[in-house]
Amino acid sequence: MANAPKHRKNLVQTAMRLFREQGYASTGLQQILNQSGAPRGSLYHYFPGGKEALGEAAVTLAGGLVDEMLRELAARHPHDARAFVQGYCKTMAGWMRDSGFQSGCPIATTILETVPRSTAMTRVGEAVLDTWVDTIAGVFVGSGQPKRQARDNAQFLIAAIEGALVLARIRRSERPILAIAKFF
Repeated sequence: MANAPKHRKNLVQTAMRLFREQGYASTGLQQILNQSGAPRGSLYHYFPGGKEALGEAAVTLAGGLVDEMLRELAARHPHDARAFVQGYCKTMAGWMRDSGFQSGCPIATTILETVPRSTAMTRVGEAVLDTWVDTIAGVFVGSGQPKRQARDNAQFLIAAIEGALVLARIRRSERPILAIAKFF
């Protein structure tokens, strides 16, 4: 049983990667099992809700990784929104480049394919995005923006990054992501 937590972790990480690269609907449970190396029984043990439950865990993990990056940037630039945004754009552009322009946002593909049909995925997606908005808005407030404006600008930044990720993937270029920093 020493491998049991490892199997759960491998399932979630594999699902996160595959959902990001090829989409939620195009990723089958058998493919996740094969690539994770986890036994079939562990999938149903850890995720009795099946693919949707695994999707929730994958979105939560991916969202947490992005928020961790945002919090690190916020700690480095608590009162400098421009430097924060530049760091965010550089990081996302680097992730995209490192994937060979195969990946997009860690959560967008999964969320777009499941929300609003799945109330569970809607809830998880909303929680992840609210966390990102809170982190980014905190930097904007620290830079002197009123709270309401900071929240609106944080949502705008996330929306801009999401669109830029699509453009970057299509154009196989970091430029659409890096260009966002010019507007902040």
